[in-house]
Amino acid sequence: AEDLIATRVTSPRHLGIQGGSNGGLLVGAVMLQRPELFGAVVCQVPLLDMRRYHRLLAGASWMAEYGNPDLDAEWAWIAGYSPYQKLLDLPQGQALPPVLFTTSTRDDRVHPGHARKMAARMLAMGHGPLYFENTEGGHAGAADNRQKADMLALEYAFLWQALGD
Repeated sequence: AEDLIATRVTSPRHLGIQGGSNGGLLVGAVMLQRPELFGAVVCQVPLLDMRRYHRLLAGASWMAEYGNPDLDAEWAWIAGYSPYQKLLDLPQGQALPPVLFTTSTRDDRVHPGHARKMAARMLAMGHGPLYFENTEGGHAGAADNRQKADMLALEYAFLWQALGD
């Protein structure tokens, strides 16, 4: 993002990021670490609460990858990027790019509570996230091609509106 901006390929106002699952963790973390770089964020079926991820659905099976947040030494470095917890570290009045969270009630890998809690905390802090939860679809977020087309239309319409002139 820095290079695209520095070389004038684009500007933050026209640069969006999108990611799902572990990519949702990535865009959630980047949105909070470098909000000035982006004009919009699409965060799909995201892993966001790294303090409790291992207690929800398949989360315990990822501890070799992410670490054990119940161990102080491991939590110390996980806390450095955990989006749900990092929200509380934002300076008062810090602007964030527009964000759309999408999830699925039937996701059996990343619990929809991650997106629910993140959107609720952002609202409570005065940010205006958008949120969509499909009642079907599992970790893919959509159960069939019609739902996938609807999800893509929702995401691209959000990006078009957030990043357009």
